[in-house]
Amino acid sequence: MNPCIVSPSLLSSDFARLAEELQALEQAGVPWVHWDVMDGMFVPNITLGPPVIKAARPKCSLFFDVHLMIEDPGRYIESFAAAGADLICVHAEACLHLERVVSQIAEAGCQTAVALNPATPLEQIDYLLPQLDMVLIMSVNPGFGGQSFIPFSLDKIRGLRHRLDSRRLGTRIQVDGGVTTANAAEIVTAGADTLVSGSAFFKHPSYQEGLAAFMARMQGKGGPA
Repeated sequence: MNPCIVSPSLLSSDFARLAEELQALEQAGVPWVHWDVMDGMFVPNITLGPPVIKAARPKCSLFFDVHLMIEDPGRYIESFAAAGADLICVHAEACLHLERVVSQIAEAGCQTAVALNPATPLEQIDYLLPQLDMVLIMSVNPGFGGQSFIPFSLDKIRGLRHRLDSRRLGTRIQVDGGVTTANAAEIVTAGADTLVSGSAFFKHPSYQEGLAAFMARMQGKGGPA
């Protein structure tokens, strides 16, 4: 399995101090940050677009994990890639021609990822798995922070891990929604290797403490929940 990674969701950061937040996360040793892009159509909220990511890109060398919760994301792949995305994740439910959009992401020079909402079956991406660098299992219905983890997500993670291992694919499994230090170990045991956490990460007094707390649980070392 891939090394475990925590990707803090910037949705829970201080947007008024975004550059400072990114630099503080990098200094704490965080490797990735998760950008939640919402359009008010695919999900109810509206957040940010390519100009914000472009402005932030020179401020740090963090891996930009860009999650597009938007309708017809194929229209914007090149814009997000040019803005500085390292990985672009689109929702299977938002793409009429999903393989075409995944190919667009790769052609734009970014790592490829597809997200599945809680009720979307794994079968939707079976044929695409060899083309994907990551699959994002949504463990809440997207659009709002602070929701509780949906328990059946663990079975979905296990199912995806079995599919990947049986085909000897190194595709990452990311989980987003209700992820905390209390359930991180269980999620990783099910087969995930990349956890997105917003409010549960940013509540820690320092980002070093937040990262250490998550990594301890993900690596099975216990520690405070």
